Amino acid sequence: MNVLWIFAHPEQCSLNGALLTEGLEQLRRAGHDYRVSDLYAMGWNPVADAHDVSHDVGDRFIVGAEQERGYRNGTLSADIRAEHAKLALADAVVFQFPMWWLGPPAILKGWFDRVLVQGFAFGVTGADGRTRRYGDGGLAGKRALVITSVGARPSSFGPRGIHGDVEQVLFPLLHGTVFYTGMAVLPPLVVYGADRMDDDGYRAVLPEVRHRLDTLFTAPPLPFRHEDSGNYDDDLVLRPGLSAGQTGLAVHYGARAADTSGAARRNPSRDGGRLPAPS
Repeated sequence: MNVLWIFAHPEQCSLNGALLTEGLEQLRRAGHDYRVSDLYAMGWNPVADAHDVSHDVGDRFIVGAEQERGYRNGTLSADIRAEHAKLALADAVVFQFPMWWLGPPAILKGWFDRVLVQGFAFGVTGADGRTRRYGDGGLAGKRALVITSVGARPSSFGPRGIHGDVEQVLFPLLHGTVFYTGMAVLPPLVVYGADRMDDDGYRAVLPEVRHRLDTLFTAPPLPFRHEDSGNYDDDLVLRPGLSAGQTGLAVHYGARAADTSGAARRNPSRDGGRLPAPS
């Protein structure tokens, strides 16, 4: 199988750099082919603007419309087209980054902004004329795994933790970006206490990293409700009989399979409750 690994960390000599090396070796051992987009090493430009297309945009750069026009007419910039070619070949995508300010680094956000363009990843219509999204879309049929590191301890990202439950913190990425474009989203792999991890802690994390990559194509994805499942009404509101009496992000999950995401929760940190730090 073909795997695209999007790596967004500015330092190769880091925990994330070591995990990238280990992860790629595990993919190789499993017989997968892989490609890496190392965004910092590439000097990736994260800013979406009129320079992303070579055609004349007129008086105003309407981002979605002009990106779609560029995609359909072949006038997107070469760096974007190169990422599209990698995505087209990929059966699965790994997004690896340190969590900064409860989200990915700006360079990765800019990759989403510039690469997942309208007409390619979203804004795609089906034969029935309906827009394909949330479980369907331009990237349907691919799997996605998020690997992220945080400086905080596992408990602080738990259901009652001060930072919020980690899956809900990542919801805009997991659900609003990756699932929106049609990919099946695996439970995220979160490495805790990253900026204080010693050799023993690193060795303790590796078995879970290897396991998650070994099961990249077999593990059950997060049970997000598909838009076209009949669970939502015409206003895209969850129907009253589902998750009755509940509100919030959790209502957009169906029945869960057994948890396979316990990886780094078994690596407690001693950070004294500090905010997640670059790692």
